Amino acid sequence: MLAAVSPAHQRAVHAFRELFHAEPRVVARAPGRVNLIGEHVDYNGGFVLPVAIDRDVVVAAAPRSDGIVRVRAVDAGEEVILQVHGDSAPLVGWRSYIAGVIALLSQIPIPIEGADLSVAGDVPIGAGLSSSAAFEVAVATAFLGLADRTLPGPELAVLCRRAEVEYARVQCGIMDQFVSVLGKAGHALLLDCRSLESRYIPLPGSVRLVITDSGVRRDLQSSAFNERFSECRTAAEQLGVRELREISPAEFERRASTVTQPAARRARHVVYEIARTLEAAGALERGDLSRVGSLMYESHAGLRDEYEVSLPELDLLVESARRIDGVYGSRVSGAGFGGCTLSLVAEEAVPEFERAVPGEYLAATGRHAEVLVARSSGGASLQRGT
Repeated sequence: MLAAVSPAHQRAVHAFRELFHAEPRVVARAPGRVNLIGEHVDYNGGFVLPVAIDRDVVVAAAPRSDGIVRVRAVDAGEEVILQVHGDSAPLVGWRSYIAGVIALLSQIPIPIEGADLSVAGDVPIGAGLSSSAAFEVAVATAFLGLADRTLPGPELAVLCRRAEVEYARVQCGIMDQFVSVLGKAGHALLLDCRSLESRYIPLPGSVRLVITDSGVRRDLQSSAFNERFSECRTAAEQLGVRELREISPAEFERRASTVTQPAARRARHVVYEIARTLEAAGALERGDLSRVGSLMYESHAGLRDEYEVSLPELDLLVESARRIDGVYGSRVSGAGFGGCTLSLVAEEAVPEFERAVPGEYLAATGRHAEVLVARSSGGASLQRGT
């Protein structure tokens, strides 16, 4: 159940009462995520190892019957009014996610005759913690609750991913939405992004997931994300496969010269990252945290040198973390181009991390780095009433 003490929950409900002068019928939440390893491979059919975290997007909602959806984005201080039925001008940003969710739910069909929504969250936007997927999943969960309907978890994840691809025009994979729906506290989720088969892998209680926010923001709709997607498709075509997951590292080395640049560099990262992810999952199950950490550093190097989505600020945070005893591994988190790093840290080393890494970052860049020690979380949930 949704914790009533959640600040995001409180903001969403308070704003709903203030704007709509009523009580919400349902309150839905969906978590952000970190990905231990397996970056930029979900849209290449690969394997990923994400963890849902205790940062959420929360939607308070009540039904309307006039075909209007009125939405208040509490943290942004913005509002939008959408028509459920009938044509409307193309939308951008967070509005496009809502329009996509409404349209795709209506096609099932899930009855939507209008709604009042207020949305609040504590997943940093543009930080690589999948605020967009949490937003989509929370909105979809709220509409399903209003309609007294449910969807199987994988089906809901696919629908929310379609909303991002078809309406927000971001060529993302399925990982973010899947773990936001199906995350499990105390566990990572090993997901096959082609078959959608998954299994939970326990996280040792002796380590913490430490997220360090560089303060450098990016917007996937205006970044080079879609360009990387296209380059991977080019590499797959030149290698004669449907997806890059079909090429092993050894086979890629034999055939790399047949792929043009920069697609070859992108493919090299993807092919090796898929292998790293499977190895990391096995190491985590064995409790071999040193190996998991080494693979995280290798992942960061691939994202920096081959996929070219890191930035000097992110590289600095990773190298600062590497110098601390008790840090097993660190890497860029999310799509890159800004955002956060994720570090796997022994519990006793967290205080030193919180002291040293932001201090070195401030001295080198003049920027303040926020450190968040995250806990794993369950996936999306629905509460009726407040």
